[in-house]
Amino acid sequence: MITKPTTFAETAPGAGLKGISPLCLLLLCTLGLSLSARAQKFTFTTFDPPGSAGTFPISINSAAAITGSYVDANNVTHGFKRARDGTLTTFDPPDSAFTFPASINPAGAITGNYVDANNATHGFLRANDGSLTTFDVPGAISTVPASINPAGAITGFELDANFGEHGFLRSRDGSFTTFDVTAGATTPTSINPAGAITGISGGGGFLRSRDGSVTTFDVPGDLLQTAINPSGSIAGYYLDTSHAFHGFLRTRDGSVTTIDPPDSTDTFTASINPAGAITGYSTGVIGGVHGFLRTRDGTFITFDVPGAAATQAISINPQGAITCNYVDANGTHGFLRARDNEKGSQ
Repeated sequence: MITKPTTFAETAPGAGLKGISPLCLLLLCTLGLSLSARAQKFTFTTFDPPGSAGTFPISINSAAAITGSYVDANNVTHGFKRARDGTLTTFDPPDSAFTFPASINPAGAITGNYVDANNATHGFLRANDGSLTTFDVPGAISTVPASINPAGAITGFELDANFGEHGFLRSRDGSFTTFDVTAGATTPTSINPAGAITGISGGGGFLRSRDGSVTTFDVPGDLLQTAINPSGSIAGYYLDTSHAFHGFLRTRDGSVTTIDPPDSTDTFTASINPAGAITGYSTGVIGGVHGFLRTRDGTFITFDVPGAAATQAISINPQGAITCNYVDANGTHGFLRARDNEKGSQ
């Protein structure tokens, strides 16, 4: 199902405005004492692959191509790619029982993992022409890719025969490098164009440079997600001692700032683009799940797909287009949120 794009204006508050009703169609964020707003028009395009009983986009590239997974009527998970013009292609690696794409690069190459009939997990690389390569880290019992950069380098984690969790880097030529940051599990989550990798180890974060040198960092809680942009800024979220989730931003100089949309109770920051714009989703004090965009200057814009009971946001591209899923009375669907002049052919 592809629905007609819906266009409306969103308001991004400047210095803030207090006392806005939560029932307003356009949710305003409070940032101070006076309002300096700019209105922009955005289009929401919703979509589902054919036969989908639930659609879960995970990554969008600079060309506005989207990848993710969907569940069919038999509860089997498959991969999909949505082109900028709205064309949807579904795929599964050979012998896959369940397919989970994780990341798409600017050239349209997709990486992720699949589970075979023996319940073993393997990595895959799908080229833009549709050709599929499957791979396993040597000696691993499970290989789980997480991110692919413009050069085709892939990072993720693998489990050894003793169920130890280690990071890996797969170069474009197919060679592997494995690495550990601490004595605990090492879980890479994102790689940038320079080959810098971020991830989680021992409850904290790490940044691994292309030369293999590692810098660790801490946030005010247990780190659960990280993403890195080309300049080396890292965004993600953590769980504090009160069992609340918060977003954070770590800039290149190593400073860490907690980021939460106004009036949020839990924040799940998922992606940061080259301009430093961050997206994710949060729960509010009045309930509900809402997507958000945090601009480089710290302004928050909260948004919901029209008619949605819950909206999640998980990936943002260089142009600021955002994708993930929303829930309505008919189930879970994918969406693309883009400026009118950047939405491409819908």
